[in-house]
Amino acid sequence: MSSQFQLMRERRFLPFFFTQFFGAFNDNVFKTALITLVTFRAGQLTNLDSKTLATLLPGLFILPFFLFSATSGQIADKFEKSRVARAVKIFEIGIMLLAAWGFLASLLWPLVTALFLMGMHSTLFGPVKYAYLPQQLKKEELIGGNGMVEMGTFVAILLGEILGAWLATTAHGSVLTSLTVVGIAILGYWTSRKIPLSPAADADLKINWNPITETWRNIAFIRGNRTVWLSILGISWFWFYGATFLAQFPNFAKEVLGGDESVFILLLAVFSFGIGAGSLLCERLSGHKVEIGLVPFGAIGLTLFGIDLYFSSSAVVAATTPIDFRDFVGVAEHWRVLADIALIGLFGGFYIVPMYALIQTRSEKSHQSRVIAANNILNALFMVISALVSMLLFSFGLTIPQLFLATALFNAVVAIYIYSLVPEFLMRFIVWLLIHGVYRLKKEGLEHIPEEGAALIACNHVSFVDALVIAAACPRPIRFIMDHRIFKIPILNFVFREGRAIPIAPAKEDPKMLESAYAEVARALAAGDLVGIFPEGGITLTGEIMPFKSGVSRILEHTPVPVLPMALRGLWHSFFSRKDGPAMTRFERFKPLRSIGLRVGAPMPPATVTPETLKSTIAALRGEDK
Repeated sequence: MSSQFQLMRERRFLPFFFTQFFGAFNDNVFKTALITLVTFRAGQLTNLDSKTLATLLPGLFILPFFLFSATSGQIADKFEKSRVARAVKIFEIGIMLLAAWGFLASLLWPLVTALFLMGMHSTLFGPVKYAYLPQQLKKEELIGGNGMVEMGTFVAILLGEILGAWLATTAHGSVLTSLTVVGIAILGYWTSRKIPLSPAADADLKINWNPITETWRNIAFIRGNRTVWLSILGISWFWFYGATFLAQFPNFAKEVLGGDESVFILLLAVFSFGIGAGSLLCERLSGHKVEIGLVPFGAIGLTLFGIDLYFSSSAVVAATTPIDFRDFVGVAEHWRVLADIALIGLFGGFYIVPMYALIQTRSEKSHQSRVIAANNILNALFMVISALVSMLLFSFGLTIPQLFLATALFNAVVAIYIYSLVPEFLMRFIVWLLIHGVYRLKKEGLEHIPEEGAALIACNHVSFVDALVIAAACPRPIRFIMDHRIFKIPILNFVFREGRAIPIAPAKEDPKMLESAYAEVARALAAGDLVGIFPEGGITLTGEIMPFKSGVSRILEHTPVPVLPMALRGLWHSFFSRKDGPAMTRFERFKPLRSIGLRVGAPMPPATVTPETLKSTIAALRGEDK
């Protein structure tokens, strides 16, 4: 499969990417320039206290997310998305002209009004941003596309904050800032003109202009899809976590690390680099599919390195006078702090990108923009709660490192709670660990797996982890038929149960379980699911494919569906096979990152499938590599 960077050569992605990039970039150039101006030169604009203004202005930017998200979600679902994007960019040019007047005339009210309107601009574009991707990208491109967007967003935030702070403090700052923000808005509109058509999801939608009732309706709708609802809560929690850390970076750099403004910028750069790297790595680690197993991996990293940041920063002895970033990086103990911040960003990318891809693929197509709008509302709410919780904990006497520690520990509690409600996350994590920690899996022929509709998957049976290997490679969930003894293996039982595996027993051992299993298989295929079976009826004792039993014929006789032949390769010599005795007893065969393979053949029409033809097809796919 092609790299996610290939998307940057395609019209369906490149103009959209730069449109959203320039929007985030301009948001932060303007917002940072304004906050810097009121912090250091408030007397030029107003008699109000600079600390009060610096606290209120970010809240004014977030306010439109509460007021207009519900409406913006409906607009993005009702109208063609490239048209909405261009309208939003024209709106941005008008806002920046208002801001330019405020900068040039040293007037606060146009600047404050422009800040509120830029929050509204982001609110309007958000649902378009995340609903556009599943319309234009293939499923296997969705993780990579989301990773590119998240990387671009955080790079835009970092560059915008650096440029905004510099413009506000340089000579002729008002003129330069005005020209810059208007110029970036024009660039954003120019790129939006090249975004391809993206049809309306629900052109007949009647817009409800009441934000309160529509917000309630959206939240009620997404709560009907438990996985999407809990994923949105997980995303919102990430924004709580991220907002808590980022809001403290200025004072953390100054009071705890003893640095000046350049150290604060260094912390932002390192964090943004981590987020960008994590977002881009998601495609490689997920195998070009929506791999929610990365989410628990990300949550573990957020907790571990959040805790270590407490210890590493507590060990720092701040200089008596502020030091710049050059002196800062010259101290060895500071590198551990920077590593913690980078790794928090990295694991944050692992956490957030699959979550966004999951809600894009699991939400109803006609409501995707409204689901994203509801997500934006909850994200904003959690960021506000983050500020309130931080103030409360500071009132109890906590230091900034202690706040980081408390947030990291609470992250573990939230993660455990979410994964207990949706065990699919943890199940996929265990499967992901198997493939990326124990094996190196080479996949061939995955294009034969249908994107939707029922099919029966048949594969040779070499080891106790065959079902996990196939599940990790397949872009769709599979309901495996498996021996009830394997189904009951500790730890693996959790994975099989949450994967809705179907336990089966021989007729002479438990005839009721046998009949119940076949009835459940028929229901699963009738519902359009993929069902997996190992036709040998057991794990090979010799490495050779054993005779196929009649189970496949009985299934197809009742429910004729296409049969997908698959062959596992390289597992016979592994720790989990029965080579040279019972499985999982010969520890010398436990070799991390052993190379294995899965080869998928073309679908076989049900009328042509017999145990003999199926066995010969799978044997040919496997070849000599056991």
